[in-house]
Amino acid sequence: MLEHSVELFLEVLIPICELMGISIVAISAVSAFWQYLKGLVKGTPANVKFQLANGLALSLEFKMAAEILKTVLIRDFGELVVLGAVIILRALLSFLIHFEMHHSKENHDHPTQ
Repeated sequence: MLEHSVELFLEVLIPICELMGISIVAISAVSAFWQYLKGLVKGTPANVKFQLANGLALSLEFKMAAEILKTVLIRDFGELVVLGAVIILRALLSFLIHFEMHHSKENHDHPTQ
Protein backbone atom coordinates (compact mmCIF):
# COMPACT_ATOMS: atom_id res chain seq x y z
CA MET A 1 0.00 0.00 0.00
CA LEU A 2 2.71 2.49 1.02
CA GLU A 3 4.90 1.47 -1.93
CA HIS A 4 2.05 2.12 -4.35
CA SER A 5 1.40 5.55 -2.77
CA VAL A 6 5.09 6.47 -3.06
CA GLU A 7 5.13 5.41 -6.72
CA LEU A 8 2.04 7.51 -7.48
CA PHE A 9 3.54 10.51 -5.68
CA LEU A 10 6.85 10.17 -7.53
CA GLU A 11 5.11 9.79 -10.89
CA VAL A 12 3.80 13.32 -10.32
CA LEU A 13 6.82 14.83 -8.57
CA ILE A 14 9.50 13.67 -11.04
CA PRO A 15 7.95 15.34 -14.11
CA ILE A 16 7.40 18.50 -12.04
CA CYS A 17 11.13 18.62 -11.19
CA GLU A 18 11.98 17.99 -14.85
CA LEU A 19 9.60 20.76 -15.92
CA MET A 20 11.12 23.18 -13.41
CA GLY A 21 14.57 22.46 -14.84
CA ILE A 22 13.36 22.96 -18.40
CA SER A 23 11.60 26.19 -17.43
CA ILE A 24 14.73 27.56 -15.80
CA VAL A 25 16.77 26.83 -18.94
CA ALA A 26 14.19 28.55 -21.14
CA ILE A 27 13.81 31.60 -18.88
CA SER A 28 17.58 31.93 -18.42
CA ALA A 29 18.23 31.68 -22.15
CA VAL A 30 15.58 34.27 -23.04
CA SER A 31 16.74 36.59 -20.26
CA ALA A 32 20.40 36.27 -21.22
CA PHE A 33 19.58 36.91 -24.87
CA TRP A 34 17.53 39.97 -23.88
CA GLN A 35 20.43 41.30 -21.78
CA TYR A 36 22.78 40.65 -24.69
CA LEU A 37 20.56 42.61 -27.08
CA LYS A 38 20.25 45.48 -24.59
CA GLY A 39 24.04 45.52 -24.27
CA LEU A 40 24.41 45.71 -28.04
CA VAL A 41 21.98 48.60 -28.32
CA LYS A 42 23.46 50.54 -25.38
CA GLY A 43 27.02 49.71 -26.31
CA THR A 44 27.77 48.36 -22.84
CA PRO A 45 28.79 44.72 -22.58
CA ALA A 46 26.70 42.61 -20.23
CA ASN A 47 27.99 39.57 -18.34
CA VAL A 48 25.53 37.33 -20.18
CA LYS A 49 27.78 34.28 -20.08
CA PHE A 50 27.76 34.16 -16.27
CA GLN A 51 24.01 34.76 -16.08
CA LEU A 52 23.27 31.97 -18.56
CA ALA A 53 25.70 29.55 -16.91
CA ASN A 54 24.08 30.26 -13.54
CA GLY A 55 20.66 29.41 -14.94
CA LEU A 56 21.98 26.23 -16.57
CA ALA A 57 23.63 25.14 -13.32
CA LEU A 58 20.42 25.71 -11.38
CA SER A 59 18.36 23.81 -13.95
CA LEU A 60 20.78 20.89 -13.76
CA GLU A 61 20.20 20.74 -10.00
CA PHE A 62 16.46 20.28 -10.58
CA LYS A 63 17.13 17.67 -13.26
CA MET A 64 19.50 15.84 -10.89
CA ALA A 65 16.81 15.91 -8.20
CA ALA A 66 14.44 14.19 -10.61
CA GLU A 67 17.07 11.56 -11.42
CA ILE A 68 17.69 10.90 -7.74
CA LEU A 69 13.96 10.48 -7.17
CA LYS A 70 13.89 7.99 -10.04
CA THR A 71 16.24 5.72 -8.10
CA VAL A 72 13.29 4.80 -5.87
CA LEU A 73 11.41 3.40 -8.88
CA ILE A 74 14.24 1.21 -10.24
CA ARG A 75 13.18 -2.38 -10.88
CA ASP A 76 16.30 -4.02 -12.36
CA PHE A 77 20.05 -3.62 -12.78
CA GLY A 78 19.78 -2.39 -16.39
CA GLU A 79 17.71 0.60 -15.28
CA LEU A 80 20.21 1.30 -12.51
CA VAL A 81 23.12 1.38 -14.97
CA VAL A 82 21.32 3.76 -17.33
CA LEU A 83 20.21 6.01 -14.48
CA GLY A 84 23.71 5.98 -12.99
CA ALA A 85 25.19 7.01 -16.34
CA VAL A 86 22.69 9.86 -16.66
CA ILE A 87 23.45 11.07 -13.14
CA ILE A 88 27.20 10.95 -13.79
CA LEU A 89 26.82 12.90 -17.05
CA ARG A 90 24.65 15.54 -15.41
CA ALA A 91 27.05 15.84 -12.48
CA LEU A 92 29.92 16.27 -14.94
CA LEU A 93 28.00 18.93 -16.83
CA SER A 94 27.22 20.70 -13.57
CA PHE A 95 30.90 20.62 -12.59
CA LEU A 96 31.96 22.00 -15.98
CA ILE A 97 29.39 24.79 -15.81
CA HIS A 98 30.50 25.75 -12.29
CA PHE A 99 34.13 25.71 -13.46
CA GLU A 100 33.23 27.95 -16.40
CA MET A 101 31.28 30.30 -14.12
CA HIS A 102 34.26 30.56 -11.75
CA HIS A 103 36.62 31.15 -14.64
CA SER A 104 34.29 33.72 -16.21
CA LYS A 105 33.80 35.57 -12.90
CA GLU A 106 37.56 35.57 -12.28
CA ASN A 107 38.20 37.07 -15.74
CA HIS A 108 35.43 39.63 -15.23
CA ASP A 109 36.73 40.67 -11.80
CA HIS A 110 40.39 40.81 -12.93
CA PRO A 111 40.54 41.77 -16.61
CA THR A 112 43.91 41.41 -18.29
CA GLN A 113 45.73 44.63 -19.01
